[in-house]
Amino acid sequence: MSITAGPNSPSSSPSTAAPGSAATDGVQGITETDIAHYLANNPGFFERHADLLATVQLTSPHGQRAVSLQERQMEMLRERNKGLEQKIMEMVRNSQDNVALFDRLHRFTRQALATTDGALLPDSLLLSLQHEFLIPQVAMRLWGLPSEYDSTPHGQPVSDDVKSFTASLSLPYCGVNSGFEAGEWLGDADTIQSMAMVPLRQGDHSFGLLVLGSPDATRYSAGMGTEFLVRIGEIAGAALARLYRPAAA
Repeated sequence: MSITAGPNSPSSSPSTAAPGSAATDGVQGITETDIAHYLANNPGFFERHADLLATVQLTSPHGQRAVSLQERQMEMLRERNKGLEQKIMEMVRNSQDNVALFDRLHRFTRQALATTDGALLPDSLLLSLQHEFLIPQVAMRLWGLPSEYDSTPHGQPVSDDVKSFTASLSLPYCGVNSGFEAGEWLGDADTIQSMAMVPLRQGDHSFGLLVLGSPDATRYSAGMGTEFLVRIGEIAGAALARLYRPAAA
């Protein structure tokens, strides 16, 4: 198919492009770029030459067979639609995962509010957390508790290093188990490959540390998002702060 430069052509002057270049080598002085611009700026061309749509043959990307221009356009649209469908399905899956995660967080929050006995609250939170989020091992230590909690697992003494480390955490720690003292709080510490440590605070004051452990080295990685862990720490911290309040007379 040849097109002679006319009044509507972007350029009617001879091309000075080097011969043999696929992008610039033209017919009668018109380059491929000129033709592309002409067709883009003159959509009525194919209306005036509708017979060309049936005669132009292109190579199908799915083989070496020749296809018409209309069929090639349909293939391009199908490929584009397929890509859009995959993106939509991915968005749907992500939204479903987020809804399920919010449901688990909601049930964890409800359990924290429903447990009114302070002596049962720490264990209740740990069991709920382990069940809702399928965490292999969980543990908790709280310091500065009233003396009545000294004999409980969560009221056992911790070192000043743990307290300083907790106070320094602006976000939960996620990463490999590097022999942290807090890792020893877990029931089967030797199997733990990755862990998360979530500070428990009341305002700016840290009073405890929540430890989550997994034998999967990738479960808690340094690059993972910590938004939900932050929320878990805030909920647990708000609930556990009740243990530090004097009992009502």
